[in-house]
Amino acid sequence: MCEDVPSPIDLRLMRDAREWEMSAMAKRPWRIEFFDRFAAELAVKPPQVTRVLELGSGPGFLAEHLLRANPDITLTMLDFSGAMHELAKVRLGELGTRAQFVERTFKESHWVEGLGQFEAVVINQAVHELRHKRHASALHTQVRSVLSPEGVYLVCDHFVGEGGMTNESLYMSVVEQRLALQQAGFSSVRQVMLKGGLVLHRAA
Repeated sequence: MCEDVPSPIDLRLMRDAREWEMSAMAKRPWRIEFFDRFAAELAVKPPQVTRVLELGSGPGFLAEHLLRANPDITLTMLDFSGAMHELAKVRLGELGTRAQFVERTFKESHWVEGLGQFEAVVINQAVHELRHKRHASALHTQVRSVLSPEGVYLVCDHFVGEGGMTNESLYMSVVEQRLALQQAGFSSVRQVMLKGGLVLHRAA
């Protein structure tokens, strides 16, 4: 059996969470371009998006962008790190009145319980935190259970291949990412953006 890849840091620790927060945008400043595409995709109708779930929400970079771009949405931010939630609350400020913080890990099968339905689920640079790519399809299947019938799933992560990462246990190729979404039952999967070792897919 393939073993999971251990993480070199513990994002539940404030020290590691703050270090990640300080370095993320400096390492990949083009992340802001992906945030713009997330916001643009949520504006495409159908569906009329008002309730959004973010998985692995971290220190709130994407959440802040989405809440500013669309004043009609509310955001449920799910992360396994209380430290990340604390950083996100500071970043969001008054925008946080439109956010709900759920401390839970999407690596466990019951993470969907009690969340309700969403018109959109978004995940940015967090699928690999499953710590092995073999878990991705199961996560995507769980996401379908909290999506409304016309809901949209926006998935951005690192990829293996030219211009991307090299760990083939942790990361998927662009093709593997699409296949994992299709295996989870998404009939429509479209590549939205590819840049700087990251790829964004829209699934419905």
